[in-house]
Amino acid sequence: MDKAVDALTELEAAAELARLAADIAYHSARYHTDDAPEISDAEYDALVRRNAAIEARFPALVRADSPSEKVGAAPAGHLAKVAHAKGMLSLDNAFSREDAQEFVGRVRRYLALAEDAPMALTAEPKIDGLSCSLRYERGRLVLAATRGDGSTGEDVTANVRTIADIPETLSGDVPDVFEIRGEVYMTKAAFAELNARLAGERVFANPRNAAAGSLRQKNPEVTRERPLCFLAHGWGEASALPADTQIGVMHAIRDWGLPVSDLLIRAEGVDGALDHYAAIERMRADLPFDIDGVVYKVDRLDWQARLGQVARAPRWAIAHKFPAERAQTLLERIDIQVGRTGKLTPVARLQPVTVGGVVVTNATLHNADEIERLGARPGDRVVVQRAGDVIPQIVEVLTRDEERPKFEFPTQCPIEFGGCGSSVDREPGEVDWRCTGGLICPAQRVERLRHFVSRHALDIEGLGLTQIEDFFRDGLIHAPADIYRLSEEQLLARKKDGRVWAAKLLAGIAAKRNPPLDRLLFALGIRHVGEVTARDLARRWRSWSALRAAVDAANARRAELTPALGETEEKFTARAAKELAAAIDTPGVGPEVAQALCDFFAEAHNQAAVADLEAVLEGIADVVHETMESEVSGKTVVFTGSLETLSRDEAKAQAERLGAKVAGSVSAKTDLVVAGPGAGSKLAKAQQLGIATLDEAGWIALVARAG
Repeated sequence: MDKAVDALTELEAAAELARLAADIAYHSARYHTDDAPEISDAEYDALVRRNAAIEARFPALVRADSPSEKVGAAPAGHLAKVAHAKGMLSLDNAFSREDAQEFVGRVRRYLALAEDAPMALTAEPKIDGLSCSLRYERGRLVLAATRGDGSTGEDVTANVRTIADIPETLSGDVPDVFEIRGEVYMTKAAFAELNARLAGERVFANPRNAAAGSLRQKNPEVTRERPLCFLAHGWGEASALPADTQIGVMHAIRDWGLPVSDLLIRAEGVDGALDHYAAIERMRADLPFDIDGVVYKVDRLDWQARLGQVARAPRWAIAHKFPAERAQTLLERIDIQVGRTGKLTPVARLQPVTVGGVVVTNATLHNADEIERLGARPGDRVVVQRAGDVIPQIVEVLTRDEERPKFEFPTQCPIEFGGCGSSVDREPGEVDWRCTGGLICPAQRVERLRHFVSRHALDIEGLGLTQIEDFFRDGLIHAPADIYRLSEEQLLARKKDGRVWAAKLLAGIAAKRNPPLDRLLFALGIRHVGEVTARDLARRWRSWSALRAAVDAANARRAELTPALGETEEKFTARAAKELAAAIDTPGVGPEVAQALCDFFAEAHNQAAVADLEAVLEGIADVVHETMESEVSGKTVVFTGSLETLSRDEAKAQAERLGAKVAGSVSAKTDLVVAGPGAGSKLAKAQQLGIATLDEAGWIALVARAG
């Protein structure tokens, strides 16, 4: 059983945040990119909620690759990629009335609104489909794209033109540019009809997967044969807006010819929105399409603009999810998967069972502690839970009292599942067991290579995950550098009539001989260094040589450290990690990440592998961080005192948009202090150090000048 958040030590919390970041990223890619989720919505949401709870208690431990910083997953490779003019965000979730009320409370606090100030919300069903953006120019459809990772999606224009709900031309007075966003979905009846038609072929597990698979076809004629629908729920880039409220713009979109939910309402306050949630939940089973909750949005667009967004979601909207569905089945066996970091993950193989209309067969069991908490054993009757459209979680074992041996978690890396037989170990404060075999473990080496070429890393076109396994098994590749040494002769020996295939694969590899710094860092598979952390490091150090020099200097500093008199080993280790973080000097990179980064480059076999890789690459491209040009770009700003027209969060968000770094204390590195009424010691220190200061009005004027 997961330890209560309030009972976690700082070390335990850091370890669990690392595990959660990896798990959530994996399952997000399975859902958004592969259309093949492995866990239920409820289980995924539980991971996200626990991550958020730990971050709230330990804000200093928030990771740069935190799931709260990410949206969706990278687009797949068979469709052209499209950069969104305006990011397509995800939504934060609420799971109770109290969560929804707290959302409204947060909005009021951010906007500095009185408790009795009126605040209208829109409320509408959250359709379970595939997010899609439709770009109209002068009223004509010119581009349609999936959400992808929120920044880049897939071009599905030709396929979207086959959907009857989506007009080629909008009617009425439409702005020159207007991106309409919504969900492509399939009705329950159409889904059943499609699967009946596909009988004997690969059928779809649920309407959401059917819609996603149908929209992302290479051949639009296949899409044309699939009964897809569209429902608008918002917009992206717009040259002008037809109204100053959410409900007003949505009514205009409906008038232009796009479908908008008949259940979209404007509610005066959270109570009205919650009443609508209850009404929709009662009619859920009778709706023609799947929904998994109700979305609330702040109605006033000027307030939406002020509220802005966090990295992955707007502050002005939230999805209030429905409770999970449950069923009973048999736990047939427990398999163990070995990941690239050596983590052993138990997977429950279930007797097929239908939960809410979907047949499910697998569920993750997370770790040994979860198996122990549940008392799960092969042969047990279990309760499985599902919320939405995917694979369930096991929430209860019904046969704990039966006489049967408990499941013994492996003490050695399981050879039967591709492991190496090495002993497994669990570090203090961690919940996961890991293989100690490192690079001698075939499972880890294969997973590391698969990670290196994956879409989120170097994204080598033509080199799929199955090919990596085959090449490794046959001895063609053992380390990343070997990928760049593959020859046409080696490839043709495997596929004599594959000259076109070989040329395409070698061209894909050659195209990645000068990878961007951030992608290479992520591709190396350094523990705790996810996509966001890699990007932060690249932006901070700009070049590979500068980053390596910083890491080498940090390791040299670590070698000089010695325990202070009476200092425990645990405290010394923590102090050393903080020293490393200070040496790496990168926003968002704390002690744990800094230690993992330095440990990686300190190990001899990693040094050899990296040197080998450097020898086959043409170079490593610098990454330039583009920020809005302003008077405070690249500067450090401190806010102190009471702000009267802005909340502290809003002011901080403004500073970050202008390219500034916001600090909590004044030092010689501070460039500007914004002081409101009641500013005390921080303002005095700024004046003592000769640091420039502004009042709130001056700050607002500065922001306005930046445009």
